Amino acid sequence: MDINFFKKIRILDSGMGQELLARGLISKGTLWSATSLIDEKYNKLVVDTHLASIKAGAEVILTNTFTTRRVRMEQNQVADQFHFANKRACELASKAKELSKKNTLIGGSLPAQNDTYEVDKRDKNIIEKDFFDQASVINPYIDFFYLDVISSGREIEIATNVIKNFNKPLLVGLHIKKNGKLPSNETITEVVNKYKNSKWLGVIAACVSLEIIEKTSNEFKKLRIPFGFKANLWSVVEPLPVHRFNKAGFNEIGKNPNLTLGKREDINGKVFCEFAKKIIKNGATILGGCCETDSSHIKELSTLK
Repeated sequence: MDINFFKKIRILDSGMGQELLARGLISKGTLWSATSLIDEKYNKLVVDTHLASIKAGAEVILTNTFTTRRVRMEQNQVADQFHFANKRACELASKAKELSKKNTLIGGSLPAQNDTYEVDKRDKNIIEKDFFDQASVINPYIDFFYLDVISSGREIEIATNVIKNFNKPLLVGLHIKKNGKLPSNETITEVVNKYKNSKWLGVIAACVSLEIIEKTSNEFKKLRIPFGFKANLWSVVEPLPVHRFNKAGFNEIGKNPNLTLGKREDINGKVFCEFAKKIIKNGATILGGCCETDSSHIKELSTLK
């Protein structure tokens, strides 16, 4: 893959998990999008969601591996499905690419390995193993790794070192709070300057509000590395509730996260596009959506190329 790929405007895909739920997925426990991999009847929904982004203009799709992290699968009593679910996610992304007949890149979603939006304070060796085991499964299918919604420099350092084993580039997705810092209280500049290496394709604000993206775009611009966003459309900006396993078990129906986080219905594709134009003026080249965005948002972004 060309290490300079993101130096020009590129369109990423929309969110996966919430879109699957909107299309009819019934989650079990807190597996959410991982349910669509374990339960074969939902596999087509994954392919269709990938295809919708591609047809809308996405040049990159991400594997549906955000909730196939080991911790989440252990909590939901399906640890034995870890390898299968991660592999199936990659197979479905590859199938969508094949059906689209487009030269779409596949980014391997390598998420924070414990709770989303929070710093992983576990022992380094445990975090490293979790990153390595998931990366090992998805590596054969992908063009690059995407560190998906990461909350601390320590986690970035561990993941970056793990990815060196696979000799592939990576895009780094930082979760940012209203104060402009990571949940670890580190600044964007501190983290990028300390951990960036020659394999970094760029850095983006990951699963954050439009307001936070706009507020931090000046800092991103000064880093002299391709940057951009995958914005969420949650109604709640902060604090974002951490949806921990509730001991419901795999056989229980899980609640949709938007029951606690809501959705910004006012941000349609055209509004999203107008927002993106402002961030592009500040130098952003990597544009995409996260939770509660869909192909209509990507279609409007694709007009900006």
